[in-house]
Amino acid sequence: MNSFKPAGRLARWTIAGLFALVGLLPVGLSAGPAKTFQNPILSGFYPDPSICRVGDDYYLVNSSFEFFPGVPIFHSRDLVHWQQLGYCLTRKSQLNLDHARASGGIYAPTLRYHNGTFYLITTLVDTGGNFFVTATNPAGPWSEPVWVDHAGIDPSLFFDEDGTAYYDRHEGMGDGFIGQAKINVQTGQLDGNLKEVWRGTGGVWPEGPHLYKINGKYFILIAEGGTSYGHMVTIARSDSPWGPFVPNPKNPILTHRDRPDSPLQALGHADLVETPDGWWLVCLGIRPQGGKFHHLGRETYLAPVIWSEDGWPVVNGNGTLETNMTAPRLPSHPWKKEPARDEFNQPDLGLQWNFLRNPYAGDFSLTERPGWLRLNGSAVTLNDQDSPAFVGRRQTDLACRASTRLSFNPQQESEEAGLVLRGNEKNHYEIGITLKDGKRQVFFRKTLNGKIVEPVQYEEIGSGDVILSVKASPLAYEFFYQPAKGPAKKLGPALTRDLSSEKVGGFTGVFVGLYATGNGQKSARPADFDWFEYRPLEK
Repeated sequence: MNSFKPAGRLARWTIAGLFALVGLLPVGLSAGPAKTFQNPILSGFYPDPSICRVGDDYYLVNSSFEFFPGVPIFHSRDLVHWQQLGYCLTRKSQLNLDHARASGGIYAPTLRYHNGTFYLITTLVDTGGNFFVTATNPAGPWSEPVWVDHAGIDPSLFFDEDGTAYYDRHEGMGDGFIGQAKINVQTGQLDGNLKEVWRGTGGVWPEGPHLYKINGKYFILIAEGGTSYGHMVTIARSDSPWGPFVPNPKNPILTHRDRPDSPLQALGHADLVETPDGWWLVCLGIRPQGGKFHHLGRETYLAPVIWSEDGWPVVNGNGTLETNMTAPRLPSHPWKKEPARDEFNQPDLGLQWNFLRNPYAGDFSLTERPGWLRLNGSAVTLNDQDSPAFVGRRQTDLACRASTRLSFNPQQESEEAGLVLRGNEKNHYEIGITLKDGKRQVFFRKTLNGKIVEPVQYEEIGSGDVILSVKASPLAYEFFYQPAKGPAKKLGPALTRDLSSEKVGGFTGVFVGLYATGNGQKSARPADFDWFEYRPLEK
């Protein structure tokens, strides 16, 4: 079980620091000078992090909303470098996203480990409710869902020392509360009705609860203030898992609501983990650009936690975070970087790729033309609350370039294929190839608030493959094409803020995607993508 032992003035020291004073250091802790890391530790659309530790290994999951597969899971050994292992929800029987609304689907998972088994509990909003899946290997396979007969958001599990499992979640709307019950983790059956255990400190949306037992006390950690600029983390404790819970007099323990000039905002929805270097916390946050506009989505951040003399957690000394921070005193464990270019020469798509909702059979293939990704455009469009022929990856850098080589010869004026930057169904930018006035043309189009922004840019293009690309800066995108013969040409610009959550709503971030569509009818010709390249640019 989670526990901490330093008390009084010694609580201000990490375990590593205490041993360093006498020249002794346990195996696994670095004796060298402290190194730094950059927040966020997972950049781009990776919100609502939940973390657990198994020995020297740490595992972390995030919300995935309407994207499939669902709930990416990551592995680290130093809390700074993370490698994706896979997804927890990889089958439609686990995650049915048919016609899920934008920013519907999977909300706020919690990951826990107990007696050799990993538990992932989450909510399928609108069409399912709360459920959990289990695995003995975090890379999968994960079980079929065990459904809990409750539909509230942000469920969490806690296993007490006697093996009792507790289920906590947000109950009600707005000024709701945290409800709790015992749960049978074999059947999902709750032991009676939810009991209110804490309403938080008065902030709206008391949610994202996590229950812990630390040094003989029960702590409940929650988010309040809504998942935007008023977001904060608060905590309370009790001698019993049922309360009464007494709030920390210094709440919130983490927030930037009073730091409008910080590059990091909306910090909240946190989870705690104990390490050989003391306690650490992961949370979500955003990086607004050009005012209050964030387009990459809510990202995952890391912060140290010490314990005060009176037994309360203190985040980073003053309840705030910075971009550059001192790294955990754990052995550094970077992972091999994935290549910038995907040649589509593997039997399966890489873990960076997602579909919109559950893909339709036949919409994509890696074998019909070996070494190419083939998208067979269907009647479904990027504007539909459905699953178009689309594969996308998160934009994870404020400055980057994404490119692809496309082989596509449309036979009908309804057919198009290309590169898209997607906020949601009503807000996206695309550069692609189509047939217009009987001629093969490259186009650049902006769709905002559900309407095409005129004029759409068209340029006639000859035969042959075309390289399509987008260059991103923190404030703007630039779209380019390069024909088979000739230099690259700029086709149009667009603003990043027009795809920000503040503009388009919802809880996700920009995806860079490849797509094909017949705009109401099935395409006569497939779209083949030879490669896709994503490269961060120097800041």
